[in-house]
Amino acid sequence: MIRQSLTCTAVASLLFVAGCGGSGNSTEEEVSGEIIVMAAASLTETFDVLAEDFEKEHPGTEVTVLYDGSSSLAAQINNKAPADVFASADVTNMAVVVDADGVTGEPEIFTHNSLVIAVPEGNPDNIDGLDALADVSVALCAEEVPCGSASVAELEAADVTLEPDTYEKDVKTTLAKVTLGEVDAALVYRTDAQANSDVTAIEFPEAAEAINDYPIAVLREAPNPRGAKEFAAYVQSEHGQETLQSHGFGEQ
Repeated sequence: MIRQSLTCTAVASLLFVAGCGGSGNSTEEEVSGEIIVMAAASLTETFDVLAEDFEKEHPGTEVTVLYDGSSSLAAQINNKAPADVFASADVTNMAVVVDADGVTGEPEIFTHNSLVIAVPEGNPDNIDGLDALADVSVALCAEEVPCGSASVAELEAADVTLEPDTYEKDVKTTLAKVTLGEVDAALVYRTDAQANSDVTAIEFPEAAEAINDYPIAVLREAPNPRGAKEFAAYVQSEHGQETLQSHGFGEQ
């Protein structure tokens, strides 16, 4: 079962860290070597920052982050791709790895995200909600990835039926369809829209119907289990949470 971490004590117990709310440093032997993190594409900007900061705080480490759609990452992990940490954009794809006995301990929810309508800067088509998408060209994430399943839930909640021009493998390629001028709009995470100055984000009430919880876990066959625990703790630390929130993610 995937559960949300509610207290600093719970995080410390699970991940064997000395405390919660600091930088994620431990009193145990110093971590070193490469740490391979598989992370949802929507975490790209945030985890790039956290990986660099972690390396500065832990000389002798190298954090390699591999980004893709969560469903693709889960499949790679279950096919024995070498990795230490998995950060998914939803609990469903994390459960795929958990059910295959691929993690140690229980995954922890470390942040949240929701969708917006991304349109070209200035909103030239005056899109004001999901129903307006029926009159323009649209890109959606494929349903098997978290942003796609969230899109389906929100369109159903709004009673809107669409015929998208394209389904993309992750949120980054979905947003790129807007920035490249190939579609008029796309449903993407608010964090991705916030990170791109070429688009305008349109809020809509049905977004509350599908808030994505993001879990993180240390993988059972991690080549660097010590480093994996430290990085997972770092993401949940005060600095990790502040970094996530500065990029538009919700609180832990």
